[in-house]
Amino acid sequence: MEENVREKLSPDLPISIFLDENLNNIKIYTDNSSDVIIKSGAIGQNRIAVLTCEGMADTDTLAELIYDKLNAVGNYDPMPPEELMSRLFNEYLIAAEQLELSTLGDVVLKMQSGFAIILVDGCTRGIAIGIQGYKTRGIDEPTSELNVRGSREGFVEAVRTNMAMVRRRIKSPTLVFEMQQLGSRSNTDICICYISDKADPKLLQNVKQRIKSVDLNTILESGYLQPFLEGEGGWFFSECGTCERPDTFAAKLYEGRIGILVDGTPFALVVPHLFIESFQAFDDYTQKPFYAAFIRMVRIIAYLITLFLPGAYVAIASYNPEMLPSSLILNLAAAEQTAPFSLMVECLFIHFMYEILREAGIRLPRPIGHAIGVVGGLVIGDITVSAGLVGAPMVLVVALSGLCSFVVPQNYEKIVVLRFLYIFSGGIFGLYGLLLTAGAVIVKMCSLNTYGVPYMAPISPFSPKASRDMLIRANWKRMAKNDVTVQSLNGANNP
Repeated sequence: MEENVREKLSPDLPISIFLDENLNNIKIYTDNSSDVIIKSGAIGQNRIAVLTCEGMADTDTLAELIYDKLNAVGNYDPMPPEELMSRLFNEYLIAAEQLELSTLGDVVLKMQSGFAIILVDGCTRGIAIGIQGYKTRGIDEPTSELNVRGSREGFVEAVRTNMAMVRRRIKSPTLVFEMQQLGSRSNTDICICYISDKADPKLLQNVKQRIKSVDLNTILESGYLQPFLEGEGGWFFSECGTCERPDTFAAKLYEGRIGILVDGTPFALVVPHLFIESFQAFDDYTQKPFYAAFIRMVRIIAYLITLFLPGAYVAIASYNPEMLPSSLILNLAAAEQTAPFSLMVECLFIHFMYEILREAGIRLPRPIGHAIGVVGGLVIGDITVSAGLVGAPMVLVVALSGLCSFVVPQNYEKIVVLRFLYIFSGGIFGLYGLLLTAGAVIVKMCSLNTYGVPYMAPISPFSPKASRDMLIRANWKRMAKNDVTVQSLNGANNP
């Protein structure tokens, strides 16, 4: 019977004038959940109830801000319920975050978000007082975006803490935060962040429309939203970037981008995301320009090595060995004499084994994960060569390409898939197949348009003003003269 009654209760059900009916409806609506705490009492001749969710509200603040003041109110002269409610809201209970509620759904949602709810018998409205006190992880150094200089702070799982860290870095009235709730069941808080005089209004409207189209029951991580914020190339290319550092996040907002903070995850989303950003790091802007340019060249070379070295090695050694030095050809021939497989199969096999070991090292507990690295090095580096399954040059190629893949961690997913694709094309069609496949991928990348901004900008189409922060970074004296936003790049045409 109770289940049938619960099905009839709507989140839009207005708060009843009878307190007992409201408390009964809340119990039914929450299925008598054990973490719903209801504290009943009286102020003069008026019955009241304070509702909280265990573990979500700060008990010390609850006692000081609410219970102590409610006890003091009991010493005043009796008054009608509506007058008592008005005085509680406007005079007696003063909090930084205080809301008026009118429906059953609002009461339950705010209570489960860490608010204390006050209901008065004879009133058709309630008060929600923000006393959130749930446990969160302390601010720590980000795990995926380490730096030599600069802040050691990284985003945490609490969205309001992340908002405060961004505000500390941009103390400007034009920095705007817009809170929304997504997920019909999780009711996850998300925050749209932008600088009003930098972000393009059309870009902002486009992002809001895409967020509004999200139809998910539960949102537990920013990756749930990412597909809705990406275009046609988002299935493979990252048209929506992620960020774990508040200083990097603030810098991207200053460039006219839109940021999205999601409660429950330290990874923020930034749109639009461009290809060249994968080779930029915060340290580039704290070091000398000549060294920043050198490091960026190292990243690009490492990216090209990890993408093309295995496929090029297979293609040249299989179809064009004359391109290799004679001494290397002799060593290669001696190493491959006992190998039972072709170079392409060897390369695919050992790369596949490498990915298995990497995944095992990530998923296993940390002490065991280190052991996996040692075992993997022995198995792949020594036993496979000694057993004659793989040639020694192939192990070196895989080790070098695997090492270079960690230089650009943001592109690792794409690197793995493209590397296998280039090995296939190089092993079957030689260098011609490898170059044709690479050309097709580059054409696809150049054709992508993320939020009206070319994905390959400012490389293609080339933007002279933006080139000062592309491969070679200009000094801050020069970069401070003219601001560059994503909307000012050549080819940009925001929808």
